[in-house]
Amino acid sequence: MAGGVAAAAAIVWSVSGPAEPTNAATSVADAKPGYAVEDFNYPQSDKIQQEKGILLKRGDGHIMLAECGSQKGLLEVWARGKDKFCFRVIGNSGHLSMELPAVFGIKGNSYDTDVTMTVGGREKNYDITKNIFTPVGESADPDGREHMLVEIRTSK
Repeated sequence: MAGGVAAAAAIVWSVSGPAEPTNAATSVADAKPGYAVEDFNYPQSDKIQQEKGILLKRGDGHIMLAECGSQKGLLEVWARGKDKFCFRVIGNSGHLSMELPAVFGIKGNSYDTDVTMTVGGREKNYDITKNIFTPVGESADPDGREHMLVEIRTSK
């Protein structure tokens, strides 16, 4: 039987000829590694904006949108005409830029939290009291103007 296999291989070789040599081998050491570049854009921001009405722009990954009531210690942001938005904060510090109009209050968590809002083309900063509701934006403005939340910064 072994002779039959060898004979068949010889016939195939004689009909098709010897295989052409290829120079397809390349050295892995010559290849340059790809780069993973973090752009700090918020993942799935378009989908979140469409579903929830909040534009999450950029951050360091230490402040993330969370389901309210899913755990203790969430940062709560209240906006007129919308459900509250909750954020999970991790690490020693964090930042997140966004666009959320008509914000009137924020309930702090255990982090030192500072927010930046805009009104009438000007920026206004608020320090958020830990674990307590802090009036911000239109509820803290004598004229009751609508404020947009544009950044949250946290630290321990």
